[in-house]
Amino acid sequence: MSTTGIGTFTIRPLDPLKDAELLHSWVTHPKAAYWMMQDAKLPDVEREYMRIAAHEHHHAYIGLHDGRPAFLMEKYDPRYVELVGLYDPEPGDVGMHFLVAPTDRPIHGFTRAVITAVMDELFADPRTRRVVVEPDVSNKAVHALNEAVGFVPVREIDKPEKRALLSFCTRERFLKRHSPAARGVAV
Repeated sequence: MSTTGIGTFTIRPLDPLKDAELLHSWVTHPKAAYWMMQDAKLPDVEREYMRIAAHEHHHAYIGLHDGRPAFLMEKYDPRYVELVGLYDPEPGDVGMHFLVAPTDRPIHGFTRAVITAVMDELFADPRTRRVVVEPDVSNKAVHALNEAVGFVPVREIDKPEKRALLSFCTRERFLKRHSPAARGVAV
C-alpha cells in the first residue's frame, strides 16, 4: 500500500478471466498505443494474461486507487522474459511494465504517483536491487516519468517488437528520490 496526497494505492494479483474485460478496455484504448494491443479482441487479452499467469517468471497485477482499478503492473525476471540475451542481468534485477487506465477526469500528478507506487511495491521485496525497464525509444512521456523516479538510461536495444531504451533504477537511487525528506514530508 502506498498513500499519497492524491489517495491510496494498493496492488492485487490480476485474475485473467475476471479482469479481462476491464483490461481489454485499457489496452485497446488509443492512449495505450505503446502497449501494442490496439487491435486485440477480448479472447486475445484473456489468452495473453492467462499465459502470464501460468509463467513462473512473469506476473501481472491490478493497481487500485482508493479501492478502484486504476492501473496495470507487470513484473518479470529479465533473465527469462523480455530481455533474454539483450543485456547482462545482475542478481536482484526485476523487470517492470505499467499502464495507467484511461480516464475522462485526469488527476494532476496521477501517473507519477502510480509509477512511484509501482516502484514502492517492487522495492518492498528485499531481494529487488534494481528495476529494469525497456520502453519504446519514442515514448518521451514515460522516459520523463522514469527519470523522475530515478531511472538512468543505459542504451538503446532492439527487441523483436520495438527499439527500446534500456534503463535501470537502483534501490538506492529510488529511495534517495523518494525518501520522506526528498518528498518534503516531516518524519
